Amino acid sequence: MAFRLQMFSDFICPFCYIGFETVRKLQPEFGFELELRGFQIHPEWPAEGLPLPKHPRMRDPQARRVIWTHIQELAEAAGVTMKAPEVLANSRLALQAAEFARDNGKGDTFDERVFQAYFSEGLNIGLQAVLGDLATEVGLDRSELDRALESRRYTEKLDRDTHSAHQRGVSGVPAFFLGEYSFTGAQSEEMMREIMRRYLTRTGAAK
Repeated sequence: MAFRLQMFSDFICPFCYIGFETVRKLQPEFGFELELRGFQIHPEWPAEGLPLPKHPRMRDPQARRVIWTHIQELAEAAGVTMKAPEVLANSRLALQAAEFARDNGKGDTFDERVFQAYFSEGLNIGLQAVLGDLATEVGLDRSELDRALESRRYTEKLDRDTHSAHQRGVSGVPAFFLGEYSFTGAQSEEMMREIMRRYLTRTGAAK
């Protein structure tokens, strides 16, 4: 019987991108269902985004280099190319757009495209126009997406997921749940594989 891996994540979290790509590599091996749930980590950022140097931890160029060197090393190990975005995006619209994509059969494809746009191409994924372009690229109806975002169709769903995360003790992302087992942070592929093997052994689940 296939099992489900829940992942609370945010598109502006570099470790979520790393974690997303790592678990997708393991899907063929373990046959699990990946359920992404949105968790906005910086709702206080302005809708138009925040220039990277204005972030308190990123004002010092040397500090930025140190932080991003570490992130890029982890990304490289996961087979992901990343660079620091010039603008720190408010991800609320992107997380809502991801729900629209899931409802229309393009969830994983859209998620990957948004992560790539933000961390590889430097696009501001907080802008509805940018999300519309990305949706079109993966075969979604741009006009339908615009209507969904403008009507706030997925606001309640995102709020429910955030509330659920808080109830389960989530304070940062990526946060993973395998049944009652949970772990946080981007794990290496081998560590993630070992976690899943242990879960299958303890629960008797099978592919």
